[in-house]
Amino acid sequence: MTDNTARLDHVVLWVRDPLTSVGFYEKTLGMEPLRVTEFAAGTVPFPSVRLNEETIFDLMPLTMAPRMTMLPDAADSSGHPVNHVCLSLPEGDFDALRGRLEDQGAPVSDFSYDSYGARGMARRSFYFTDPDGNIFEARYYV
Repeated sequence: MTDNTARLDHVVLWVRDPLTSVGFYEKTLGMEPLRVTEFAAGTVPFPSVRLNEETIFDLMPLTMAPRMTMLPDAADSSGHPVNHVCLSLPEGDFDALRGRLEDQGAPVSDFSYDSYGARGMARRSFYFTDPDGNIFEARYYV
């Protein structure tokens, strides 16, 4: 039986180099790469990475912007960033992610404490960017 309750399916991120982005999301965030071989072979237009069983990030090459014709001016979304995407992690994964980012010399923000989100108050959070400047927040709930 299919559960058809509302949930986030995917987020599309504009990226300059999808394969570099796949590497970042796989090595730094531990996400599972999807359709990388097919993308490299030219049989699919973009690769993806899996956040969890239900949610993926599509890594859309900026070169695809002219093909975004589903709505008037949709191509203009290229380079127009979302403010940020927030990832909720278990505390150990949260600490491990921050450590990997710091080991790579990636800029990270100071910690925020007790910030509100989809599951109530998150104990700690911080912000970082991917190689294309997309901003992410990482947080954990108690």
